[in-house]
Amino acid sequence: MQPISSTAFSNPTELFVAATNDRKNEKQPVLGKVLHVINGEHFSGAERVQQLLGKRLDQYGFETSFACIKPGRFREHCELRESQLNDFPMAGRLDFSIVSQIARKVVAEEFDLLHAHTPRSSLITAMVAHRTKRPWLYHVHSPTSRDSTRGVVNRINQWIESYSVRSADRILTVSKSLRREMLKRGVQRRRLSVVPNGVPAIEPIDCAARKHSQRWRVGMLALMRPRKGVEIALQAMRLLRDKHIPISLDLIGGFETKEYEDQILWLIESMGLSDSVTWRGFTREVPLAISKLDALVLPSLFGEGMPMVVLEALAAGVPVVATRVEGTPEVVRHGIEGLLAKPCDANDLATQLHRLVSDRDTWSNMSQAAVLRHRSHFSDDRMAQRVARAYEATLS
Repeated sequence: MQPISSTAFSNPTELFVAATNDRKNEKQPVLGKVLHVINGEHFSGAERVQQLLGKRLDQYGFETSFACIKPGRFREHCELRESQLNDFPMAGRLDFSIVSQIARKVVAEEFDLLHAHTPRSSLITAMVAHRTKRPWLYHVHSPTSRDSTRGVVNRINQWIESYSVRSADRILTVSKSLRREMLKRGVQRRRLSVVPNGVPAIEPIDCAARKHSQRWRVGMLALMRPRKGVEIALQAMRLLRDKHIPISLDLIGGFETKEYEDQILWLIESMGLSDSVTWRGFTREVPLAISKLDALVLPSLFGEGMPMVVLEALAAGVPVVATRVEGTPEVVRHGIEGLLAKPCDANDLATQLHRLVSDRDTWSNMSQAAVLRHRSHFSDDRMAQRVARAYEATLS
């Protein structure tokens, strides 16, 4: 796919139409059938990658189905065909009875390839692959050792992942930083492929319509959990409020636990931010939610592979203020598509937000650069094509 020329900046609608027309819509001859083994409990960044692959890979010759071993929000919120979705619920972490169930499906429906996406699903997939003599791939979406603030759980998941992927034919990482991490863990270079995440093109925001707006609306869209840095965002908002900056923050997404939800909502009230910080809850309409923002804020502390929400912000032409965490700087270039702050530093985050909202002209330039960055590097077509190539290499 060829990037769009910067001359298209003069008309965002034409840019959107060009992006839409450029997509490959013709279904290709079937090269193979792939069963994705996923958790399915949540519907966040990794699950949106899985959904897009399920929708796009048939255009590159691969039929896809999904086996959910922790059925939950994925089935509820994804936009895949019912025929693509299959539930194999595990009764617990040590329930391996589903291995034989999935293996029977693989043989009966003649799947050619297996594709796992989480440490737990990698262990199940390794067993199924061994039993059915099928090749399999593992997709690394985030650094397992830093996926949460629960150290013991991280170590267990990393051990499970390291043990399981020894038999994987190929390992896909969503960023160069994750590739380096897998190399440090002893994975052979020849088995690794970097496949950056991608999202569909959407109509970008109209910068001209907001040029004279004095009020700034920024938003944080995520599965709210401690490593996302919600507390840092709230501290930055208090600093900006004390400087009388006309800015508000939307928290868009569900919370990982009810306890953490109560903690954050109490913090908003106790910090006196109820008039400028609003929790909007979970939404399926991510592009619509982002298009209402002037900037996306992602103050992650650690554990980011390549955040889907950042790519969705670029597609919408919404500048990003994020932290310099792992895969994020591979997407957002400081001062071009957005601004990068130090992780765990509310003062620096407030400084970067203040810098962004101080100049609508600079903000408009960042918006235009964001759209071009998405189109040239992070489209869903590009992602699906690279995954298909990895499939072909594995099957050959």
